[in-house]
Amino acid sequence: MQTAAQHDTFTTADGTAIAYTRRPAPAPGAPRLVLIHSLALDRHVWDEVVERLERDAEILTFDCRGHGRSSRRAGAFTAELFASDLAELMGHIGWPDAAVAGCSMGGCVALAFAGLFPGRATALGLIDTTAWYGADAPAKFRERAAAAREKGMRGMADFQVTRWFSDAFPSAHPDIVDRAIAVFVANDFDCYAATCALLGDADLRPYLPSLRMPVAVVVGEEDYATPVAMARDLHEQLPQSTFTVLPAARHLTPLEHPDPIAAELLALLRRV
Repeated sequence: MQTAAQHDTFTTADGTAIAYTRRPAPAPGAPRLVLIHSLALDRHVWDEVVERLERDAEILTFDCRGHGRSSRRAGAFTAELFASDLAELMGHIGWPDAAVAGCSMGGCVALAFAGLFPGRATALGLIDTTAWYGADAPAKFRERAAAAREKGMRGMADFQVTRWFSDAFPSAHPDIVDRAIAVFVANDFDCYAATCALLGDADLRPYLPSLRMPVAVVVGEEDYATPVAMARDLHEQLPQSTFTVLPAARHLTPLEHPDPIAAELLALLRRV
């Protein structure tokens, strides 16, 4: 009988508490998989995907610093800092390496992890993400943080829903949408602003030439935040990558379409 999931907290070298959940290996030798969430959400973005994969892999999900139940102490956040947190967490639980997948911000962290810690990422799942948001991104992401300060996190909820989900999804699955919004509005504003700056300033392109592990690039057809063109650019720069566009999907495909996301990740694990 499979052991229950372990929910725990680990403290990094700089004193940051990182909350995490570890699902046990379903069998000896099962692959290890890390799943990293998107901006202003938490590890529960992956719950539906985890349900579909926990019989195939040992799975680690966690709340990035400034998010969820991890320490909410704003600072100079970078994708590399979040990647270093993951490296410490993996060392704490005894994982020398793993396949690493991330959605949106999580994909940026996954790219930074693979670039900073060669050999520790056995495969990459890059979902609804990009290596670079563009030359105007620093200003645009800071404008988003300023709008949140003016309107409050609750005042940004409708905007987020239209970006996260296709038009028909909220009425069909109000419970999923409500849970995501509850996490979003509970954010600490200063941490949200610091993470917006992280994404605006992120440029993971220098890491791409060194990445030779299997990669799955997946994007929603209607993703306005990281459009298909951004995902295609990633695919073209990563020689071991596959490229999948999910029809009628927007930015949070792990929530909107957990079946194809789980299938893509399972196929990725089998390529390792």
